Amino acid sequence: MHLSTRDKKRILIFLIIPILTLIPIFTNDSTLKIIASIVLIIYVGFIIFLRDSIKIKEIFERDDDLYIGYDEDDVDTTYTYEPDAGEDFKIISGPQNSGVLNSANSTISPVLKTGGKTTFKPEDLKETFEKIAFEEVPDDVNQDEEFVFVLEKILNVIKEAFLAHTVLFFWYNQSKQKLTLEKFISESDEIKNEKFDIEDDILSKIVLKEEPELLTDITGAAEMDVIRYYESPQGIKSFVGVPLFYNKKLTGVLALDSKAQDTFGIETIYNLGRFVRVIAIIISLFEEKFIDSNAQKRLKSLLGVLNSSKKFQDEQELVETIENAVKDLIPWDAFTFVYFDPKLQKFRITKIVNKTSLKYVGENLEIQLNGSLVGKAILTGVPVNVENTTDAKQFRFSENEDVSFDGSFLAVPLIYDDQSYGVLCFESLKKNIYAPADVKFMRSVAKLFSFIVYAYSTNNILKSLLSVDVETRALNSHTFVERMGSDLLKAKELEIPTAISLIQIDDFLDEGSLFEEDPFPKVLKSITQTIKDEIATTNLFGRLNEKLFAVFFFNKTTKDVFLWSEKLRIKIARKPIAVLAKQTTFTVSIGVASGKNKIDVEEVIHNAELALNKAIEKGGNSVKSIN
Repeated sequence: MHLSTRDKKRILIFLIIPILTLIPIFTNDSTLKIIASIVLIIYVGFIIFLRDSIKIKEIFERDDDLYIGYDEDDVDTTYTYEPDAGEDFKIISGPQNSGVLNSANSTISPVLKTGGKTTFKPEDLKETFEKIAFEEVPDDVNQDEEFVFVLEKILNVIKEAFLAHTVLFFWYNQSKQKLTLEKFISESDEIKNEKFDIEDDILSKIVLKEEPELLTDITGAAEMDVIRYYESPQGIKSFVGVPLFYNKKLTGVLALDSKAQDTFGIETIYNLGRFVRVIAIIISLFEEKFIDSNAQKRLKSLLGVLNSSKKFQDEQELVETIENAVKDLIPWDAFTFVYFDPKLQKFRITKIVNKTSLKYVGENLEIQLNGSLVGKAILTGVPVNVENTTDAKQFRFSENEDVSFDGSFLAVPLIYDDQSYGVLCFESLKKNIYAPADVKFMRSVAKLFSFIVYAYSTNNILKSLLSVDVETRALNSHTFVERMGSDLLKAKELEIPTAISLIQIDDFLDEGSLFEEDPFPKVLKSITQTIKDEIATTNLFGRLNEKLFAVFFFNKTTKDVFLWSEKLRIKIARKPIAVLAKQTTFTVSIGVASGKNKIDVEEVIHNAELALNKAIEKGGNSVKSIN
């Protein structure tokens, strides 16, 4: 059989379609998959438009052939057409000299001459095309919003290609037997943006049969029963819908309708099949991208915890570390960290992060174990996942809470060695957001957080049993204050003088740029040893906080302690400390106060703090006293 040149070109054109379809299947490159999918969409749309234009051209050529051989005199010009009321029209004549450009027709210009005919284009053709072709994805959007952006472009192409009145895409939830409208492009503003139960309408038939449905002549009386996604009758006459399969499961439905009869046919179903295949490929690309991106974020969050240089010396450091770690683990609008206080022997809310403006619980709220969702997680030791808090009869934390959230709630207990040390609570304004895979992942991650909280709690308990600071071997703050109070009572009864010296390490200048590592441990060790070398066995030496030390002198006047403090300041300032390959000096500020005839420890320390503040205000590396 001999093929004409035109037929050969047609075969070549249609061979490109399976090639573009096979590219996403046989390549692992996400970029190539996306490019091939987009080119395929544009290519199919182009073929549809080209097909329609060829058909129109053939019709006009056939009509021209009918008049070959006829003279103008043979045509009966006496026939007239009487329009019905409201159907009359007027023919508006163009300019007499169409070859002359003026202000009325200057917006178009000839660009090509083919076969003796001139092709015109608008002057802003390139600008308009580039605006469409280079449209960027909106900033600060998540994976779902990116997919909806791409889906919207595809639905626009489908609507224009098939001259539809409305194009819609629905997600199908098999477990709940519901269709959820994701996106639509319509000339009507009466679309119901809601979830639809599977009943006996045309969309439900597509789901139940898992096959396309085509209606070519819908009566006005049956429209609202057949088509349920409009608020009121629209005069829809034609409908076509096809199922979308992903991983061989019914995942969605693509539907079109029109106000004209017989708008769609069997060929429309076949063409829509190509479109849903492209959408399925795009879904797989977004899912793959989401999984990779989500895994990277989770790994980065967990590595941030493991690489943390914090020693968790106080509760604030612990809370900050956990807060930073959970930012990218799962989606949430409100995060609550519940911690078991070993001193109070109670579970309480330690941290609240609320991304919304809605009312939520406050910090330090005690957890009610019986009757609350968090209490249930603590008592059972298993996560509690509430898909819809509106339906939940239990309160979250306590019956005294005042929360205006409606959505999903997840409570993950921190269990270590069969003991509960806290709960991680996540809340989202979206319902059914925490899938079983998310709960399973958070349950595994909770083991890491459980060990961190366990280590912090155990360390705090051990510290409370010690009388000395672990790093410096000086008395801890509680023990120092206790023993100083005892010495003040003895000194008053014996009527002998006492004084206290508060020694604070001055802040380092340009600490981050001067040193490649934290110099504080070496500075702390050197200054602590210097102080110990200068005190007698009868003196009390304690560490009040990270950089503040105190020395209490029994039977010493303020003047004696001032001279001692000045000598200590000079010795510390002149002593070089090796940090890496550098020899650097560090300074201290000292405040001295008298304790003569005083028995209130807080008063004496407060006076010393006033003197210390004056020394710091002077610029540091100085000694001030107060009587």
